Amino acid sequence: MSATWYECKVKYRKTDEETGEQKLKTEPFLVDAISYTEAESRITQEMAAYLREGEEIKITNIKVANYAEIHPFENSDRWFKCRVAMITFDEESGKERKSNQYLLIQGNDVKEAYENTVVAMKDTMAEYTIPAINESPIMDVFPYFSGEESEMKHIKKFIELKDSVPVINTMNEELELVDSLSAE
Repeated sequence: MSATWYECKVKYRKTDEETGEQKLKTEPFLVDAISYTEAESRITQEMAAYLREGEEIKITNIKVANYAEIHPFENSDRWFKCRVAMITFDEESGKERKSNQYLLIQGNDVKEAYENTVVAMKDTMAEYTIPAINESPIMDVFPYFSGEESEMKHIKKFIELKDSVPVINTMNEELELVDSLSAE
């Protein structure tokens, strides 16, 4: 059974990272659920970790999201909506047909999201193109796990990847100088 993802827009008080002030924000989150009712229940439960005691959330919208797959990647902090056009050949008409599917891919920028999409699609036998990648407003993703022991490895890996912190790559001038001298 494939996952149904619900995009839940939640209004809540969030601490501004720059000023430290509490501001009322409305942000979208993604939950894996079997119905709108379960999505509402799950987002309420998941958002409890973001709230102080006595604070409440208001769910302003819930809709079915059209993501075929969700792919978290290590050391990435933003989500990107990637449109992948699967190319098939219609033997009756003799024409190529493209069917779009959307992937939610984690990355730090569009270039990395493209590279991560290629990695996510590496086992695909069909031909495909990636016509569009846009930064998604999704703040966080909450997959459903039944709690069965066989899923524990998947749970840990998903959460590990999703919560990993981006690595800041700084340039080592000495190594750059050695590289440029050895290239000559």
